[in-house]
Amino acid sequence: MTEKEIPDGNIGEFQTLIDIVERLRAPGGCPWDREQTHQSLKRNLVEEAYEVLEAIDEGDPKLLAEELGDLLVQVAFHADIAREAGDFQLSDVLTSINRKLVRRHPHVFSDTNVADAREVERNWERIKEQERQEKGERRSLVDGIPKDLPALTYAQLMQDRVARVGFEWDDISGVLDKILEEVQELREAETEAEKVHEMGDLFFSMVNLSRWLNIQAEDALRQANRCFQWRYNKMEELALQRGQDFAGLALEDKEALWQEAKRLEGDDL
Repeated sequence: MTEKEIPDGNIGEFQTLIDIVERLRAPGGCPWDREQTHQSLKRNLVEEAYEVLEAIDEGDPKLLAEELGDLLVQVAFHADIAREAGDFQLSDVLTSINRKLVRRHPHVFSDTNVADAREVERNWERIKEQERQEKGERRSLVDGIPKDLPALTYAQLMQDRVARVGFEWDDISGVLDKILEEVQELREAETEAEKVHEMGDLFFSMVNLSRWLNIQAEDALRQANRCFQWRYNKMEELALQRGQDFAGLALEDKEALWQEAKRLEGDDL
């Protein structure tokens, strides 16, 4: 297959992507692509997923379209590797997800009535539990969360699940009180192990506060990271413009630069 062999009318079709990937991995195709396995592509899959997140955060539709395409390539590669091994076909992937979406949305594809999004979430968990029982699986509500997720995301997903079955504070004041309690326990921690334990409890409680505020903890921290990086870069830039050695400045001078960077932040971000 060459570029000229792809009709213009087909270039935007999903099947064309599948055909290209199959050609890349076929005899006479790309040596690198032919060597790839599910394991070797794990890092690529994670990288592409995070590049999608970055495009979303930047609010750039064109970049998002490009990054979603890169992510689709990963799906196509894994499906082709499985096809070659005789494990499953891409059609099996699509059949599975299509059936799952229909089955877990009975309020759309059947006659189930729901009052709000919360009830949709409860139904979703109930249907998932029913599916597990039908498969003979006995798992806790907090099982099945991917272990490789970022810790903040993992914690928030786990908290979301248990909240749906009522394991939850009555109101946000309980969450705030718990945070103050964890801060005090961290102050009182003496050994390294105690400090690690209490720090973890504090993080977990802060994630719960994020959940109560309808904020994704991972997104909030990522935004804070970007802000800190921008401000610190601006501090170094300001010092350089003034012929100052940033590292050698007194702390109060660095703080003054930090405050100046904060004032400039709204103009440049």
